[in-house]
Amino acid sequence: MSRGTPSMTALLALLAVAGYQNRDKIAEWLNAAQRKAGTLAQAPSGAGLPGNLGAILGGAGIGDLLGGGLRDLVNTFKQAGQGDVADSWVGRGANKQIAPSQLEQAIGPDVLETLSQHTGLSRDEILSRLSQNLPEAVDKYTPEGRIPTASDLSTT
Repeated sequence: MSRGTPSMTALLALLAVAGYQNRDKIAEWLNAAQRKAGTLAQAPSGAGLPGNLGAILGGAGIGDLLGGGLRDLVNTFKQAGQGDVADSWVGRGANKQIAPSQLEQAIGPDVLETLSQHTGLSRDEILSRLSQNLPEAVDKYTPEGRIPTASDLSTT
């Protein structure tokens, strides 16, 4: 099993730690880090990312994190036989829910281990949080019914 792409893993880590309900805070962390250092790994003090997320984010820009992370996430779900679920989140219409066990199967044990190491959350807590937050978060980050490109994100 692969450890997942950095942008997908980073997106999942942020959603697991802060949850979609804190999306404004996530955007603030990402924007502050990007303004200060040009990378997400070097967030300025006071706007630091929670836990050990700077290490997991590496040098990804916000466009890479959201656009690339969402694209990688959908592809990972498709490869795991959960493409219809992920497509419902991106597309217009009702979002299908995902059970923690289905989520675990889709993202795999290596990604879960990485998330657990970097967030300090247990596997069960990560799965619980993501199964609740991921459908709505992906839906809201894809308002046009498609995954945004880096250029789409730089104009918003």
